[in-house]
Amino acid sequence: MNTMSRPQAVSLMILVTLLWSTAGVVTRQLESVQGFEVTFWRSAFTALTLAITLTMMRGYGLWRRLLHSPQIIWISGACWAIMFTAFMVAITLTTVANVLIVMALSPLITALFARFFLKHQLPATTWLAIAVAGLGIVWMFLCGENSAFSLVGSLVALAVPIAAAANFTILQNVGLNRKNRTIVPGDGHGQDMLPAVLIGAILSTLVTLPLSWPFQASVHDLGLLSLLGIFQLALPCLLVVRLTKELSAPEISLLAQLEVIFGVTWAWLWAGENLSVNTLSGGSLVLGALITNELIRIFRQRRSRRMLL
Repeated sequence: MNTMSRPQAVSLMILVTLLWSTAGVVTRQLESVQGFEVTFWRSAFTALTLAITLTMMRGYGLWRRLLHSPQIIWISGACWAIMFTAFMVAITLTTVANVLIVMALSPLITALFARFFLKHQLPATTWLAIAVAGLGIVWMFLCGENSAFSLVGSLVALAVPIAAAANFTILQNVGLNRKNRTIVPGDGHGQDMLPAVLIGAILSTLVTLPLSWPFQASVHDLGLLSLLGIFQLALPCLLVVRLTKELSAPEISLLAQLEVIFGVTWAWLWAGENLSVNTLSGGSLVLGALITNELIRIFRQRRSRRMLL
């Protein structure tokens, strides 16, 4: 894929969100595996897939370079490990809708991190979006009928956008990936960041291994978890790296919100998860704030480019 038209790039990004969105509904089909073992097997299959694919792409020298990678690669890998682990743990504690809506806060948390740690100025519309999204989250969990168990799951899910925001902020602070304004795995500026995703999968596997013993996964469960590791996580990561060269970061961030819609729909249709009124209303506030903010940002970017021309 040396060249790609814009419609092809947008279609491929939609495919990425479709693949991402399958985690919840597939997890609900598991028979016997529970808790950290779910995370362990998904991360293990992801690490194996990325190891094989990256070795084919980069050659066996990948592993030598990986051991001598700069510190920023390992820090980014630790952030990926938190994201991989927290997501699957949260899915086992609360509904798919709660997890995905909390994760959708990633662009706004990133904006806050950029403001307080990198001293970036935020437009008034972004501050408004943060306030509205925060109101939506409060509405979901303080005005709803969520159990304490579900609230814990949502707090675990919050580690995903926080780790993602930290990942991007650190990269930007050292001069990497300066053209992007969202959390996506990418090549950075002169630095191949894809091995960081592999490091994240390996770290997640190692951390959850002792917590997963004794193993209880059936052959059926292993088949489903292998599909998650390969097609729900490893493949989309590789595709997004390619798409960062075709689509702007705000566009990718905006299209990525489709994961929430797809994921909630699959869980409703095939996992029997019903949405409460408070989840629908609070989630609508969050998604509405995110989408409106990203559309305004895309419009401003394009207007600035036209003025420069």
